[in-house]
Amino acid sequence: MKTNAVLQLRAERLARATRPFLARGNRIRRCQRCLLPLKQCLCETIQPADARSRFCLVMFDTEPMKPSNTGRLIADTLPDTAAFQWSRTEPPQALLDLVADPRYQPMVVFPASYAGSERQVLAAPPAGKPPLFIMLDGTWTEARKMFRKSPWLDALPVISVDLSRVSAYRLRAAHAEDQYCTAEVAIALLDLADDTAAAQTLGDHFSCFRERYLAGKPHHQGSITAEDPESV
Repeated sequence: MKTNAVLQLRAERLARATRPFLARGNRIRRCQRCLLPLKQCLCETIQPADARSRFCLVMFDTEPMKPSNTGRLIADTLPDTAAFQWSRTEPPQALLDLVADPRYQPMVVFPASYAGSERQVLAAPPAGKPPLFIMLDGTWTEARKMFRKSPWLDALPVISVDLSRVSAYRLRAAHAEDQYCTAEVAIALLDLADDTAAAQTLGDHFSCFRERYLAGKPHHQGSITAEDPESV
């Protein structure tokens, strides 16, 4: 079973758990790699891609263990993706070292409206070094908490992505129309960075994941289509 940074983080988080983590649909027998129901497993479809861009996922608490998490799709597609558990007081040294790595241009991926007036806000990655996209992966409430309470991020520029389309992500309810899942934002960032082949590969992986995830939900079996507007 090929692993990635998010799966490794999941294994570490499970090893530290003092009680079982019970996600929705926990009675379903799942593939322990893609976390989809065994009949919907997509592991054989995963295709890695090359990209100049690099991603760093900073994940909130139990996020790596959720079957609906899409940060894992980025790590599936781009093997160089890094993933770390968020800590307000003790960020992992490896995370701080990666952010300080002079080979990359680090930037925090977050809506511009939450950046202070003194914060540099980018609409696209600057020319020069390969971008290191730091993504705060969790629910919207958790992501805002990470953004506010991570002082080691405060000096970094913010890159804000405007996706002028309805989100295709219907695995969790969004809090607002302009909120998108981690994989959708990553696809847009890859396009902005001219990593178009990687954007296409990740987009295909996301589409496959979404369709199989929804097909594996008991009340959607046999009834879900890509155009179905129902939220779940």
